[in-house]
Amino acid sequence: MSWAILQPLALTLLFTFVLGRIFAVDMADYAPYVFSGIIVWEFIVSSANIGCHALLMADGYIKQCTHPLAIYSLRIVCVALINLLLAFAGFLVWVIIVKPENIGWTWLSLLFSFPIIILVVWPLAILTSFIGTRFRDFSQLIVIGMQAVWYVSPVFFQADMFRKAKIEFLVDYNPVYHLLNLIRMPTLHGQFPDLINIIFAVGTAGILWLLASLLIAKQERQMIFYL
Repeated sequence: MSWAILQPLALTLLFTFVLGRIFAVDMADYAPYVFSGIIVWEFIVSSANIGCHALLMADGYIKQCTHPLAIYSLRIVCVALINLLLAFAGFLVWVIIVKPENIGWTWLSLLFSFPIIILVVWPLAILTSFIGTRFRDFSQLIVIGMQAVWYVSPVFFQADMFRKAKIEFLVDYNPVYHLLNLIRMPTLHGQFPDLINIIFAVGTAGILWLLASLLIAKQERQMIFYL
């Protein structure tokens, strides 16, 4: 479990040292920004990537039981969530030490921020599990796709950099940005998330659940033939 903290911490130190010098940003502010981005991003990516194999790894249970197939994706998400919470605990300690002035009532928003993030990631894992079962090479496409999203999202690049480059649409219409703000606003800025962040995150969850529900209704009974 310590790897859940050590890996994002190592990446944070690397990005902070290299990019912090290149863009001449304040290390004390940039390091927790990167760390918060990496731990949430890892939760999303690991759930989507491993989700591609969720049904394949559970084929023995699926062939013997009649559980809803969505629970096997939920199992993947729960494992990734444990890693996220462990890393987030380390992140909070970091924030408490470096930015104690941000501690306040705004942190209560985290109580609904995490459920919203989970409601976005779980249907994403359901979609990748169904598609990945039918098309075994889909997991490779997911890796490539996620890498592309990584570079056009404010995970380690600051949002202001996108705006200064006049490519602010990569931020304003990017679900990852709004999900990250659910965590970053209270912890790094001592503010409640903006309403647009909540609306965009909830809207993304709604769209993903609609797609996942349609796929489940159409394909769930056929999945047994692809295992």
